[in-house]
Amino acid sequence: MVGLVIALVLAGVASHYASSDPDGLSKVAQDKGFASTEKESATADSPLAGYGTSGVDSARLSGGIAGVTGVVTTFAVAGGVLLLLRRRSEDEHRSDISSRQPSDSGAR
Repeated sequence: MVGLVIALVLAGVASHYASSDPDGLSKVAQDKGFASTEKESATADSPLAGYGTSGVDSARLSGGIAGVTGVVTTFAVAGGVLLLLRRRSEDEHRSDISSRQPSDSGAR
């Protein structure tokens, strides 16, 4: 839970103070002169495109909402995968134990 809270604070508050310089690929494209060949993403008009939230006028609030949404989504997916793996492991453990139990076939 502490990790989730820290991630939410970083995504919601500290992300506003992140560098506005282009990221690695964009910077290389500018430096090498092929930035003009960039094409818009198929998801460019999605509600959380461009590290912001569509329909929110405040850049700080828009970025914070997008960051928090990303953190919550990531934790939810990771938690779901963890639960599935745990359940699978428990099922395999139960199956392994039951296969080791002596059968009750009347031989005593």
